[in-house]
Amino acid sequence: MVILIRICKLRAIWICASILCRSIAPARILGRFFLRATAVLTLPNSPEHAISIRAKALTFEAPQSRILRERVRLVAPSDATVLITGESGTGKELIARLVHTLSERKDGPFVAVNCGALSENLIESELFGHEKGAFTGAAGERAGWFEAADGGSLFLDEVGDLPLSMQVKLLRVLQEREVVRVGSRQPRRINVRLVAATNVDLQAAVRAGRFREDLYYRLNVAPLAIAPLRERSEDIPVLTRHFLALYAGKLRIGVPVLTDAAQARLLAHPWPGNIRELENVIHYALLVSSGERIDTGDLHFTSLALPAPAAAPQPQAAGVATLEAALLALCEQGHPDLWLHIEETVYRVAYAFCEGNTVQTSRLLNLSRNIVRARLAQFDVRRETAA
Repeated sequence: MVILIRICKLRAIWICASILCRSIAPARILGRFFLRATAVLTLPNSPEHAISIRAKALTFEAPQSRILRERVRLVAPSDATVLITGESGTGKELIARLVHTLSERKDGPFVAVNCGALSENLIESELFGHEKGAFTGAAGERAGWFEAADGGSLFLDEVGDLPLSMQVKLLRVLQEREVVRVGSRQPRRINVRLVAATNVDLQAAVRAGRFREDLYYRLNVAPLAIAPLRERSEDIPVLTRHFLALYAGKLRIGVPVLTDAAQARLLAHPWPGNIRELENVIHYALLVSSGERIDTGDLHFTSLALPAPAAAPQPQAAGVATLEAALLALCEQGHPDLWLHIEETVYRVAYAFCEGNTVQTSRLLNLSRNIVRARLAQFDVRRETAA
């Protein structure tokens, strides 16, 4: 009798599901791919929890994403330093929060700091704290972010933007597990798990002398690499459904459906802005659509394009030979401030090649945006280009 009742219940559920599918199927708007229910990892609702306006949702539907989730599960319980790498907008902060949540420190604080947003003059005070009177404006003592994260996890985003002088001090903190506030000589013990993230190729930065090799090895204990959205297309439908429901709720409208053409367009786009760009596209589509359907005309994509992959370098290529000849001529001329002149020329040419786009220039040179902005300002490249 019990078995018979269960069979009847299952049949009733199947009939209801069939009716629901028939109500959607005639329009053939949403494919099975865009209808699957999958969990989405999101930032806390309170805006102060996020240190940036980048990716605010992440899912693990694609094979690369599932591998990443499994590695997070294996790495999280330890106290090993984690280095998260990936393009801007791929969800590095979300992975950092997941590491913290799955660790034994989950009941402790999670402190997120954007290194690229900190002033070079105040970054030491922000990270390590300061004593009263340590510098002009230091009216009282203040604990730094390392002390604030004691017993929990400290997330340092854009760690590749740290100046070399700060990298030395960060290395010492990781080695000694203690901080010294600005204006003090008394070390303070800390119990912090460090999770760092960057969109910069740190190995290339090490080779170029912009990042300390010893600090790189200290950070790269447990590496977690996030693939760009264009390489995990299976995640796009899940994130699309999430953003559709999110912004439809904010706009107090029904959740519209995507046409087949709109689905195909979303899957074909290269997504240089990754998840954050997808969120913007869906938000805009909801604002301009009729309210029931979203078609390709409602999708507005960024005009930015991914840099074309560089061709494999040829040892005796004409371009390389020309460059070597030009450098040799500069060396023979004994040009004053030779390296500064070469560096300025590189930035000018790259910025002109990218048609005055700072983001594309940073990608072309494989440098962080903050470094590129600083160099362009130093050489007055933007002003001259505008003129």
